Amino acid sequence: MKDGFLKVAAAAPEIKVADPAYNAGKVIEKIREAEALGVKLLVFPELVLTGCTCGHLYFQRFLTDAAMEGLKRVAMATQGLKRVAMATEGSDMLVVVGLPLALRGKLYSAAAVLCGGEIMGFTARRNVRGTIFSAPEPGEVLDMDLDGAYYYLEGEALFTADDSVPGLAVGVTFAADRRLPLSPAAALCAAGATLIAELSDEPMSVQSKRETLAALTVDTKRLHCGCVSAAPGKGESSTDKSYYGLCAVVDDGETLSVSEEGCGMALSEFDVFNLNDARMREQTYAGAPRAPISRYGWDLKRADTELTRRVKREPFVPDEGIAEFAERCLTIQATGLIKRMQYTGCWRPVIGVSGGVDSTLVMLACARAMDICGLPRHNIVAITMPCFGTTDRTKNNAITIAERLGAELRVIPIGESVKKHFETIGHDFNDHSVVFENAQARERTMVLLDVANKVGGLDVGTKDLSEQADGWCTYNGDQISNYDINAGLTKTMVRAVVKHIADTTDDAELAEALNDIWDTPVTPELLPIGDEGELLQKSEDSVGPYILQDFFLYHMVMRGGSPSKVLRLAELAFEGEFDRPTLIHWLRSYCRRFFVQQFKRSASADGPAAMGFTLSPRDGHKMPSDASNALWLDQVDLL
Repeated sequence: MKDGFLKVAAAAPEIKVADPAYNAGKVIEKIREAEALGVKLLVFPELVLTGCTCGHLYFQRFLTDAAMEGLKRVAMATQGLKRVAMATEGSDMLVVVGLPLALRGKLYSAAAVLCGGEIMGFTARRNVRGTIFSAPEPGEVLDMDLDGAYYYLEGEALFTADDSVPGLAVGVTFAADRRLPLSPAAALCAAGATLIAELSDEPMSVQSKRETLAALTVDTKRLHCGCVSAAPGKGESSTDKSYYGLCAVVDDGETLSVSEEGCGMALSEFDVFNLNDARMREQTYAGAPRAPISRYGWDLKRADTELTRRVKREPFVPDEGIAEFAERCLTIQATGLIKRMQYTGCWRPVIGVSGGVDSTLVMLACARAMDICGLPRHNIVAITMPCFGTTDRTKNNAITIAERLGAELRVIPIGESVKKHFETIGHDFNDHSVVFENAQARERTMVLLDVANKVGGLDVGTKDLSEQADGWCTYNGDQISNYDINAGLTKTMVRAVVKHIADTTDDAELAEALNDIWDTPVTPELLPIGDEGELLQKSEDSVGPYILQDFFLYHMVMRGGSPSKVLRLAELAFEGEFDRPTLIHWLRSYCRRFFVQQFKRSASADGPAAMGFTLSPRDGHKMPSDASNALWLDQVDLL
């Protein structure tokens, strides 16, 4: 459970209808399989001990009694004796099994929760419309005697393991209960459940997989919880329906594992710490009513969890639907700019174009804004300001983009102005220190702001969210503008949008330039070029690969992961691409830069939050400009 990860699984054994003894054996086989994989929470389908298609056979007490005997066998199997250091200890896997339960003249579709050879408790399905089952009354608790041991049947209960994983609590529900106006899952989460074990009786249909995963995605994201869902598999009656064992593990809106193999298993790991942190950040359950719910202690032993879940290299870029993603990014940028132009009456966007991906995307978004407003693209003033670090490649690409988009192009060399400034402040031209670099950036910003005033326009900024995070921008230089439409997009997002447009545009010359820009190393163009006109200053040599920076931004800043946890995830995501020393080097750099560069973010220009997160001091991530980074750096040094 290191770093809050818990291995879970949903399993659909191949059963025989109305044969509890056989089905118990199949359940036990899955328990053994899961135990060997290190699973700590295992969920089976609804009514798995009898099958969910028995019909009126459920009224046969002979069948329900046999199901209870099968449950006792399964409970004994969860004892899972292992030899550890010459001693035996019970398994700490929590197992959730479905069965019919006849009690006090009523029939329930129940879930039994088992651990360490014992039955911990029972819950029952609430939504019984169209079935022969009864639902427990609100707040009803029914006691039962099983061979001298007393248990309770409840509508809701929590199984907690706070001593091992702070914030870990499992609630049990049924797939049918998702369709209730007020779902039990919401009440369980409001009471503290972070994981939902869902028993399903849903058959297979042409839309069942898509609909189930869509529902679980929405629910887990809304509730900031994880869900392990298991549906009946092979062996169920095919009289009227087909069953094929849809099992799924969904964590806070992300589908981690899916199996629909008839008798398969979906296996992955929940990030319990992230679920709790997300609730804390968003105050998800602030003011939510919390009904009294029984709690049962789960003796979960501390242990490391081997991670099998996929860790995305580019968490900000979708795997699918890149076309919609790119279009929405452009629309958000254009819409924000249009509102600002309407308010100010300044309808001429002024952009410093460098031939890099950031200024290129700003050009594309401004062109979109002009098109939406029915204004000529010639309203856009694209200014390229060659200086000591400008290469022909970047300059020519900037010119091509401006021309193909129909903008007004202005080429304003700033070299002589900067040299004059060096004379004014007494700076040696051969001293390529931060003064040499920042003077150029501030000269460019002064030109852009002054031209914007001259033409009655707005200086539209080009720095992105990644550059804000690492502070790779000059204070009162490219750090500032009249409106910053890249403020909500990371470098990997910017690159993805530019690449999509390059791949889909009908303009061959524009596509060629966009592809070359996409392939050009990121540079601020502030240090002199080589003797052969080649680019010598590359941003990623100084601040690290942007794919790593965005990974750190997502997992450390947005999700609150510790440096050790972020490194662990990075080693999985970038296996074979970056070795451990390299990851540690850039992680340390990021932890240092993110703190010391906050003063730049405290004076950020306005800009739209394209993905709902920004570093804006007004409505985004807030922190003091003089916060200590010692805690983070000390942990990195221990890695």
